[in-house]
Amino acid sequence: MIRKRDRNQLAARIAQDIPDGSYVNLGIGMPKLVGNYISAEREICVHSENGVLGIGPAPLPGQEDFDLINASKDPVTLVPGGCFFHHADSFAMMRGGHIDIGVLGAFQVSVHGDLANWHTNAPDAVPAVGGAMDLALGAKKVYVMMDHFTKGGVCKIVHDCSYPITGLRCVSRIYTDLAVIDVAVDGLYVREIVENLSLEELQRISGVPMRLARET
Repeated sequence: MIRKRDRNQLAARIAQDIPDGSYVNLGIGMPKLVGNYISAEREICVHSENGVLGIGPAPLPGQEDFDLINASKDPVTLVPGGCFFHHADSFAMMRGGHIDIGVLGAFQVSVHGDLANWHTNAPDAVPAVGGAMDLALGAKKVYVMMDHFTKGGVCKIVHDCSYPITGLRCVSRIYTDLAVIDVAVDGLYVREIVENLSLEELQRISGVPMRLARET
């Protein structure tokens, strides 16, 4: 039986790959969970595009301050030294290349590293680009956190994105409930696969070519 990672396990796995000293933006939705797995002992500064720097883990029930929120409008905590400021300054940080890693959700990621995460073209869908384009192109690395398949069973890693593009060739690594996959100029390289799933089966169910990651 294939043992998929749940969202909290996936968030903890991503937190492991964020090096100390990094300035990190955690996007709306699943990525915000990553902040709960960044230890207070680590020197990682979490940024939110609505104008917060130094976000800590989610507050305990009953301790929320709804004047202090992230881009998802969820209440957050601040670590010692944390601060908040005008969102124009926040976007200048993203556009100026001062964010080391952006962790974003996605509707689709192509084998080339193209990202589509703001609209599905569905008639009833509400476009929600937010700061995604600024992060996709401004962050030094973009990590995507997503389910491997849609609720309808369609793989979200595709040859070419059919949804409106957020950024071209911007994704560095893909984290799904089935695998951790690097995006290189010559294709996709699988770094990790969940238990009881082979590379061959992962390729078959994904419908895109993949290779084992190079030794580093």
